[in-house]
Amino acid sequence: MAIKSIEYNQHTFDLSYEMLNPQASIDLIVLHGWGSNKNLMKMAFSPYMSGFRHIYIDLPGFGSSSCECALYTKDYAEIIELFIGEIDASKDIIIGHSFGGKVATLLKPKLLVLLGSAGIFIPKPFKVELKIAIFKIFKLFGLARFRSLFVAKDAKSLSEDMYQTFKNVVDEEFSEEFASYKGKALLCWGDSDTATPLGSAKKIAKLIDDSTLKVYEGDHYFFMSKAKEVSKEIEEIYDI
Repeated sequence: MAIKSIEYNQHTFDLSYEMLNPQASIDLIVLHGWGSNKNLMKMAFSPYMSGFRHIYIDLPGFGSSSCECALYTKDYAEIIELFIGEIDASKDIIIGHSFGGKVATLLKPKLLVLLGSAGIFIPKPFKVELKIAIFKIFKLFGLARFRSLFVAKDAKSLSEDMYQTFKNVVDEEFSEEFASYKGKALLCWGDSDTATPLGSAKKIAKLIDDSTLKVYEGDHYFFMSKAKEVSKEIEEIYDI
């Protein structure tokens, strides 16, 4: 594991990363989803694709990477763009799971690999909308300390900065960003994903001209058991 300090908007982000197969000439950058870290992605993909130089990164505020301010997805992309330049890497292939898929899309790699990517807005159930409305009323009366009773599971243990970041990114609609990506895309999805349903994958596939959709048995973390199959798809595209 290594740390690279990145200066962005008058803040310093210490990014934790790990590199495998350092002599390989094709770079494979792997970005995890919300609430996860590079170790999960490394566990899935490190046994495969030995012809690529693997670069696993903890996004700001996750794993061992620091974050002391609220961010939007575009900020994450700009920070990772700076990081890529600092380590002299190329955007040959970028894998992004869930939230990491949005970051990967903004980075515009030669090959974009989306694993259950976020970015297609899904309306909240009525119960969730009701909880949000009640919490706003609580805030008006100075009762924001009861936040933990209302926030999503993904946000309960977050710092104030990361909670604000969560609110900034959770409902972003990325249809325009997907449509503006002009490289080759491989979309891999679990058939029983409830966090980013298969319908989202089909919408993204229509938005990205040069895209291929592969559906696997499994949920939002299908790739943990299907990494070998996903890796073979990536290798076939690069003819390795």
